[in-house]
Amino acid sequence: MHRPPGVAPAGPRPTVETEARPERLLPLTALKGWEKERHGQALAAFRDTCGVAKDPALAQVCRSARAIGPLDDETAERFFEANFRAERIAGEGVLTAYFAPEYPARRAPDDKFSAALRPKPADLKVVDAGVFDSAQAGRPGAAVIADDGTPLPYPDRAAIEALAPDKVLAWMRPEDLFFLQIQGSGVLTFEDGRRMKALYAANNGRPFVGVANAMRDRGLLARENTSGEAIRAWLADHRGPDADAIMRLNPRYAFFNLAPDDGRQPVGAANVPLPPGRAIAVDPGFHAMGDLVWLDAEAPILAGAFPTYRRLVLALDTGGAIKGDVRADLYLGLGPAAGAEAGRVRHTLTLYRLVPKAAP
Repeated sequence: MHRPPGVAPAGPRPTVETEARPERLLPLTALKGWEKERHGQALAAFRDTCGVAKDPALAQVCRSARAIGPLDDETAERFFEANFRAERIAGEGVLTAYFAPEYPARRAPDDKFSAALRPKPADLKVVDAGVFDSAQAGRPGAAVIADDGTPLPYPDRAAIEALAPDKVLAWMRPEDLFFLQIQGSGVLTFEDGRRMKALYAANNGRPFVGVANAMRDRGLLARENTSGEAIRAWLADHRGPDADAIMRLNPRYAFFNLAPDDGRQPVGAANVPLPPGRAIAVDPGFHAMGDLVWLDAEAPILAGAFPTYRRLVLALDTGGAIKGDVRADLYLGLGPAAGAEAGRVRHTLTLYRLVPKAAP
């Protein structure tokens, strides 16, 4: 689904429609599933990452949490209840999930490993997306500068893939590269056993377009089986012009850097490692990095999905497909197991922002 992380800096809370009002705030005990939460685990994730918060009241709770150190579930539950109330964000939305994949790669191309992992091109200039679409003003876009100095939209996926790359970081199977670009980062294992991290560097500024609905509508996948797992399997089975045509329905194209694999979780837009199961990507137009949020997601539409996701998470990342105030993408971790779960997450979402009791 999404990704590229790292496109939006942490900053103060964006302006939203209304500020929290006391009459709209709920005790945390009123949240559905609160009593089943693993509060100690949630507090550990909060302590590790809450330093990115710019809101003074939230920063104060962060300092208190770090001062007292690790707590068991019961004591952590009391800590959250003593320091926060919950404010429901109006409306319903969608929860999806993402992960950091692990893929094989090659130093030279062959019949299977034919897709080039490309670095950020020298001619790609990051601009305000409002240059091309006023509705996207304030968001990062990408341009190529014409000879007369005019910025032009950077080419789409099909045009980029039609050009021989100037430089290649690695060669991958096309469907693996496609999913790496959606997830935004991952680990590559080369034929000599060396492991490298593929880190998001830039994208071409084109909108993200999911391929699941198009594949379903064309009868390529069953309606209840449009998971990431099913999509990737179809692309692998139809590698070549048929798979290329489907992937090119998504005009967004991501570029990468390589770095030694340190075994750590990837870093998100807030510039901290993402705690698996406790970090979400959000729309930075509605949420600030470091916001503490309660997910209440149910009614999955994909076969094999967990029935509910109810837990405390932190807003630590952004993604090209994550738009709106009640929209979240849950980071589930590294590797195939996380990928299998992430590909089945598409749930109806209710969101609650946790407001520090010290907040006005």
